[in-house]
Amino acid sequence: MQMIDNYNFAGKKVIIRVDFNVPLGAQYEVSDDTRIRGALPTIKKVLQDGGSAILMSHLGRPKSGPEEKFSLKHIIPALTDLLGMEVRFANDCMGEEAVVKSAALKPGEVLLLENLRFYSAENKIKTDEEKAATKVFAEKLSTYADVYVNDAFGTAHRAHASTAVIADYFDENTKMFGFLINKEIEAMDKVLYSTEKPLTAIMGGAKVSDKIQVIENLLDKVDNLVIGGGMTYTFIKARGGEIGNSLCEEDKLDVAADLVKKAREKGVNLLLPVDQVLSDKFDNEAHTEVADIDQGKEGFMGLDIGAKSIKALTEVIMNSKIILWNGPMGVFEMPNFQKGTVSIAQAIAESTAKGAFSLVGGGDSVAAVNKFGLAHKVSYVSTGGGAMLEYIEGKVLPGIKAIKG
Repeated sequence: MQMIDNYNFAGKKVIIRVDFNVPLGAQYEVSDDTRIRGALPTIKKVLQDGGSAILMSHLGRPKSGPEEKFSLKHIIPALTDLLGMEVRFANDCMGEEAVVKSAALKPGEVLLLENLRFYSAENKIKTDEEKAATKVFAEKLSTYADVYVNDAFGTAHRAHASTAVIADYFDENTKMFGFLINKEIEAMDKVLYSTEKPLTAIMGGAKVSDKIQVIENLLDKVDNLVIGGGMTYTFIKARGGEIGNSLCEEDKLDVAADLVKKAREKGVNLLLPVDQVLSDKFDNEAHTEVADIDQGKEGFMGLDIGAKSIKALTEVIMNSKIILWNGPMGVFEMPNFQKGTVSIAQAIAESTAKGAFSLVGGGDSVAAVNKFGLAHKVSYVSTGGGAMLEYIEGKVLPGIKAIKG
């Protein structure tokens, strides 16, 4: 497999699949440039070698055809500032302008193509007709460049034209991963295959159903498995606890009980919160009470973990050598219910400072470490929540397979 570090892009046109699917404000300004910054090392390597870069990406989920709010032209000011140079733009990734501007691109120049998702052929590939259209779409994109680089880990679990199909039109020497994907894989492999112990995985979020396969796979690898967030209450109800109006997947009670049983059989220390912050409504200013995790109340819902849980989980995290965190402990977006998530984030940062390796991934966990100013205090922040979880599940990611084979 060709490695980007060893490749000289001098005189080459390079089409790079980046992940510029970033949040935009009311005036279409970029409100979080994390993903753009993540792509910079790969773009700069191409330019510094004397190559030219053609960037392609998704933005949002347009329903059919171009929509102003999903135009990648809104990314240009932020990208221009971060690169410190002019960025050209083609307002139709399949149009004549894209062909002409790609052909005219000189070494050291950058061209951004309009949102690939304005064409259904980018990601609709179920029927034979759609698959044929996707191949035509991918082949045309491939004609813009000499080399293909995939650096969009966040979409590597999707078999889209720009992440999987396009790779078929480049040989093994002219297709490769960018620096970001290489770092993502390295970080995940460090968690999954490390011999350092103890290994602790912290799984939060709303639903058990979203994490079943991830937890199943982790049970063969981790020493400690922490369950937090809304999905806690499915586990609590499964063991006979009272949960009041807390979130619960009634159809997953057997699954939760089975996961607890498997953890016990495999010698995994499965930790659930021992106390909680209850609220009489989903509102920052609501009336709150602290109660044991099994003592929910009718008309109240658990929105955060309590002080006893924070203390117990912090102790486990501080004694860990490898830490994976996916999902918050509570509704951290509301100040009165963020203490659990903040405390876990701080414990991970402190453990990292002591020498542990920490991987944080998943939209809410990443948002949390960014919000609390701790992103630079963990070992690695993943840019791809869904892709990271599928990789940890043990699934083959189409965008990875297309290049690795």
